[in-house]
Amino acid sequence: MAHDNSQRNRNESPAQVHDSWKPKTELGKAVKEGKIKDIGEIFDMGLPILETEIIDKLLPELSEREFQEVLSVNMVQRMTDSGRRVKFACIVVVGNKDGYVGLGYGKAQEVGPAIRKAITDAKLNLIQIKRGCGSWECNCGTPHTIPFQVEGESSSVTVTLLPAPRGLGITMGGVGKKMLALAGIKDVWSRSYGQTQTTLNFARAIFDALSKTNNMSVQNRHIERIGIVAGSSQKQV
Repeated sequence: MAHDNSQRNRNESPAQVHDSWKPKTELGKAVKEGKIKDIGEIFDMGLPILETEIIDKLLPELSEREFQEVLSVNMVQRMTDSGRRVKFACIVVVGNKDGYVGLGYGKAQEVGPAIRKAITDAKLNLIQIKRGCGSWECNCGTPHTIPFQVEGESSSVTVTLLPAPRGLGITMGGVGKKMLALAGIKDVWSRSYGQTQTTLNFARAIFDALSKTNNMSVQNRHIERIGIVAGSSQKQV
């Protein structure tokens, strides 16, 4: 059944999927009925997203190639009693380039299905991040960077992200640059430690750091000064 749903989603546009979608959760029903029209409402309520159709309805752009990046494709081999089994493992990041980003992992016997599984996983792992201008060198009050320093970890990898002045750009390699760009961050300083050449752990550490932008409580006067926004740049904290 899951395979049938996946096949249907690949052959239909987000609008067509929505028409044939039969929600299985209360949140899904509320989204389909139009009671929830903004993805930010879901994060404000702290509700888990268990159906990819919710994302397809509220953020349809995430189904477009422009808002997806394949970070790595690796061949995985395993010896069994019947012989050598080969699978492909993929890491994918999706984001609307405006405060929402997701990281996913997928494995299958062919590259295409592995990527599609990773995209589905990334949509279900979607997070809302906070942005602002936390750089003392800038103080422009626009959401071009992060509002404060955050640190993320995964296995041996530690990544620290720091606010940067407008125009600096993203001071990271390919994986970090792709992830932060899809999250809607244009400028950032960074430090990283550990086995950063391991793409999965490096990506997870960056994702962990981004998720921690939601953990710090900020006084109202600083929210206004830094220009902190949660999710879409049209939405004030």
